[in-house]
Amino acid sequence: MIPRYQRIVFWSLVGCILLMAAFMLRGCQQAHKRLTALNNATPLAAPTTAATEEVTLYVASDSDGAIRPVRSQVSLPQDPSLRARALLENLLTQYSQPDSAHPLQSGAAVDDVFLLENESRSGSDGTILVSLRGAFADSHPSGIEVEQLTLDSIIGTLHAAFPDFGKVRFLVDGQARATLSGHAGLDHPYALVDTSTRGTAPSEAAAQP
Repeated sequence: MIPRYQRIVFWSLVGCILLMAAFMLRGCQQAHKRLTALNNATPLAAPTTAATEEVTLYVASDSDGAIRPVRSQVSLPQDPSLRARALLENLLTQYSQPDSAHPLQSGAAVDDVFLLENESRSGSDGTILVSLRGAFADSHPSGIEVEQLTLDSIIGTLHAAFPDFGKVRFLVDGQARATLSGHAGLDHPYALVDTSTRGTAPSEAAAQP
């Protein structure tokens, strides 16, 4: 016959086991509720309506000072100003990649883009205003060639995407600025031309106010 004290110890252990199981079950339920609440609070990515299409980016190379047109698949919105901004952001983002032939610091580069059409004259007479971010301009490598390559890259890309516009003006944080980073001038408009075969200098017509 089992002694009375052993039966007491046995049932005490069984009670402890059941109590621990109840605590563990309750803890699992509370953890599940916390995880569910966290997932529900996580914002969902907004659906994008931008269509992916093939565009031409004019990509700079520091090694030979060349600008080469490169076909690329890019998601672009339909609004012309937003389209131009997204196009330039995609172009300049490529320069922050580790294997970039024209290395630039990473981060947002374009503050805004405005397309100003002149309907009073025939031909390509519209002007595109590109407002670069101050942080991008301040961190840009200094030197006439490297700065001009960046501008030529933007100019060629805009020319390919918006052939009905004839000029581009560069601002920094929405304000006029003498140079990009000490050398390439931003105090005059540039003609929108194909920059893949030669460097771009402001034309006499574009330099007029």
